[in-house]
This record gives sequence, structure tokens and C-alpha cells, in this order.
Amino acid sequence: MQLIPIDKLLDLAGKTAIVTGAVGIGYGIAYRLAEAGANVAIASLHKAEVDNTAADLARGGWKLKAIAADVSNEEDVRRIMKETVSAYGGIDILVNNAGIYPTMPVMQMTSSDFERVLAVNLKSVFLCSKYAVAQMIKQGHGGKIINITSIDALHPSSVGLAHYDASKHGVWGFTKNLALEVAPHKIWVNAIAPGGILTPGVKKMQQSIPLPQGIDSGKMLNSFMSKIPMHRLGEADEIGKVALFLASEMSSYMTGSQIVVDGGVLLS
Repeated sequence: MQLIPIDKLLDLAGKTAIVTGAVGIGYGIAYRLAEAGANVAIASLHKAEVDNTAADLARGGWKLKAIAADVSNEEDVRRIMKETVSAYGGIDILVNNAGIYPTMPVMQMTSSDFERVLAVNLKSVFLCSKYAVAQMIKQGHGGKIINITSIDALHPSSVGLAHYDASKHGVWGFTKNLALEVAPHKIWVNAIAPGGILTPGVKKMQQSIPLPQGIDSGKMLNSFMSKIPMHRLGEADEIGKVALFLASEMSSYMTGSQIVVDGGVLLS
């Protein structure tokens, strides 16, 4: 076996990656992949967000493409793949990161609430994977798919996320089965399960949750933090670094696996 020099293990020069979701964890992942030399196409529903992220990262001299698209819409997903191949010549890495997590109890949840979360969080993973895999098979030199699940794919974190938890369990199951299907084509499929990561979306969710009278939000946060052995929330870059590991030759003998990045919270 020929050993790859350590300076080449994380080198993604000449590779092309698609990252769905433009802010928070998506930004952290796109940053690390671009820094490692990959051409990165960022796809997100909100044009302003995807344009801002691409422009910000392009200041580092890296190659990025912004694509405003609904990843739960099949025609939009086809367009993402087409525009990426047109810009960079192929697809080598797909990171299915886009997700939503509106908080509401099941008894207040409508069918459309439930279906929207599954469409964005689970259907999009199916659609993006399907069309990215087709391109990877056509190219004939394998590829990497990285799905962002959650610790909620393993254990519920709070009441009000039943639809989110259902979607993330689904992504984890989909990850394992797809890994079996595409392994003959040298396409490796893995997942990252983040715990509490301090992103703009998490901050917005914290501010939007109505608290009963007399409940102190600061004490509530401290209670949550006390369950994390590292006593802090994670940063988007800490998911980005693990995504780089899975996208690179560092993870050459891994498929169908899920890496938990949660500060140890599942230990409690």
C-alpha cells in the first residue's frame, strides 16, 4: 500500500463540492472545503444569504459559486447539479446540510408543518444525493456524500421537535442504505450528527420560543449547558473540520458511519 503524504491528505485541489445551506454550519463547511482547495457551489433558498456567503469566502481567493434554489424542489436540484457541472466540470463532494427546525408541540402541528420539515430536511437529501450520484457514476472516479443529521437522530433533545427528529432519523437511515447501494461505485456516504451549535438559526429559535411567565431564559440556558460535559455550545467551524475529514483521504475506509460532534452531551 502506497502511503499518501500528510500534506496531501487534506488537499482537495481539483475537487468540486456542493454544500446546501449558506449560513451557520453551511458557512463553516464551505469555508473549510474551499480552504482545502475545492471549488465550492453553495446552494440555499435565500439569494441574499447565498450571495453574501459566496462573496465573503471569495475574498480568500477561493472559487465559489452561489446558487439560489429550493433543495426540496426536484427541478431546482437538477439546476444546482447542472450549474455546478457547467461551472467546474463535475461533482466530487456533496454535503447535504440544509435544514429547518421550527419548534412546536405535536398537538399544535399541522400536516403542512410536518410535511415542510420532512421536505427540506429529508426529501432534499434524497433528491440531491440522487442527482449527485448520477453525475459521480458518470465521471467514474467515485465521490463523497456527507449528510448532516443531528444528535436528535439518536436521542431527542427537547419537546417540540418531533417532526425534526423524524426527519433526522430518516436521514440517518437513508445514509446507511445509500452507502450500501453506491459502494460499488467507490462513492462513500457518511453523516455528521451535531449537538448544540451556536448558529444564527439557533439564536433565532431561542428568541422565538415563548417562555411561561416567571421562567428566566438565562437560567434555562445554564441548565442546558450543564448537560454538556464541555460546558459550551459548539461552533460552526467544529462541524466544518469534521466535514473536511470526511471529504478528504483522511476518511478513506469509512462509509455508512455517523460521527457525533456534540461536546459529549449524549453521555448525559
